[in-house]
Amino acid sequence: MPIDGLAGTVQYAMDLMGICAFALSGAYLAVRKDCDVFGTIVLAEAAGLGGGVFRDLVIGVTPAAFTDLGYFLTPLITALAVFFTAPLRHEETWYELFDAAALGLFSVTGTIKTLTHGFNLLAATTLGISSAVGGGVISSILVLEVPTLLLWNRDLYALPALAGAGTVAVLHHTDRLNTGTAVAAVLSAFGLRLLALRYGWRTPRSRVWRNPFAGMRQAPAPHPADAALSEDTVTVRRPDLDRHGTVHPHAEDTDSRDAAHPHQEGTIRLRREASFRTRKQPEQRRDG
Repeated sequence: MPIDGLAGTVQYAMDLMGICAFALSGAYLAVRKDCDVFGTIVLAEAAGLGGGVFRDLVIGVTPAAFTDLGYFLTPLITALAVFFTAPLRHEETWYELFDAAALGLFSVTGTIKTLTHGFNLLAATTLGISSAVGGGVISSILVLEVPTLLLWNRDLYALPALAGAGTVAVLHHTDRLNTGTAVAAVLSAFGLRLLALRYGWRTPRSRVWRNPFAGMRQAPAPHPADAALSEDTVTVRRPDLDRHGTVHPHAEDTDSRDAAHPHQEGTIRLRREASFRTRKQPEQRRDG
């Protein structure tokens, strides 16, 4: 089937399914963040339409979300259904399932639409990935979360989208892209994402950051002469560093923060203290 025919007959249905699936994931995110009905609708619309709008703007066409009422109503109805359906509110599995389905659908439809506008395979693959992850990125930013695809300790996210988009690009290049192979590409991305969730597959991170203390601002090393003059050990508390090593210039005093989070006391104290040998200066020393 020609690429134009495939886009005309299949893409609209796949687009609506992808929008619905991403809108479900956005609505579940809103419920987990305790958003009101308006916030739930906003996150569902952002998750469902964000990636497609970005893709359409890049390829130079009017976003379909602004010209087709179905594109707008699908996230709206989905958001209201999730908001008022109590049994589904706490089902994390549903959130992951719908998000994986949308990832596969949009990676394929985004690539197909880009190819129909004459873009090369690399550009089409890139915009296919953007279509798949864009909505999730926008909805995460709206609730002040780091997007999943940027975190090393989350299961594979961008790579399944790459699998779907790359498969479509290869099929198009070999003149084997049709309805059946497009569905197979969707299933490949969807299946890879589910396998990553099941087995905890993750992308590697830099070896430098595998040390939990890497990146922490440490106390200056003492001068050798100072170390020789005294055997006194001074413990320095770092209330401006949290347990992850992040600097907080206006952080509260360590003791007050530990009191607020007693279950984290041991960890916080361990990572905020640095001991070094220095000369005795009683007038500058602080009580532990």
